[in-house]
Amino acid sequence: MSSEKSLTEILTNTDTNLNQTERIISGVAGGGLIAYGLKRGDATGAVLAVGGGILALRGATGHCQIKDALGINNEETNSPSWFSGKVEVKKAVTINKSQSELFAFWRSFENLPQFMNHLESVITIDETRSHWKVKAPLGYTVEWQAEITDEVLNEKIAWRSLEGADIPNSGTVEFRPTANRGTEVVVHLIYEAPAGKLGSLAAKIFGEEPNQQVAEDLRRFKRLMEAGLIMKVEGQPSGRAAKVISAAA
Repeated sequence: MSSEKSLTEILTNTDTNLNQTERIISGVAGGGLIAYGLKRGDATGAVLAVGGGILALRGATGHCQIKDALGINNEETNSPSWFSGKVEVKKAVTINKSQSELFAFWRSFENLPQFMNHLESVITIDETRSHWKVKAPLGYTVEWQAEITDEVLNEKIAWRSLEGADIPNSGTVEFRPTANRGTEVVVHLIYEAPAGKLGSLAAKIFGEEPNQQVAEDLRRFKRLMEAGLIMKVEGQPSGRAAKVISAAA
């Protein structure tokens, strides 16, 4: 008898072969695509809704038929998701502060949640390692440990996540002097997207697209460093329940 699974076995098998992060992202991405596809009400929308339904089912059951057919099981291996892929973001902002001031504030990683809305906390472990906790959709959080891979005083910080990260990532932040007194802050981020292009589309639908996130974080960083405070709105985006965060906090 052949050891390969038949088409019927692949389609009817419900054994879990996804990890928790993949299930969360698949569910969120699937729901977003279904809503967006139904809202469009055309042929493209129908295709997107069907794709969303597949992703939603994938998240709910924890089973991916494509992985099953390829013999991939994330419960037993560290194989990447079939839907995964790298996402790259590069954004910059000019701030009317010196390199040394901006570098020192950023290098104290516990300061970063003051202007990075999705970042819940950063705990320094030692001179090069830190623990990061980030807010995810549906009340979940994702975590990882990161290490500094390159550092030039007042000029650059480079990092990468360590093995076992919920979302593997790496990047750099550079502080470049301008012709005037200001400094250009350039962030270059690369991370593994658990739901690939479909997940990126769903993130845009939910208003959490990575390019937008990083750009908004840098704008808040600029306000924080230049004005000494920013308004961080908690809860609904109605503008109510805002609190002041000081750079000196």
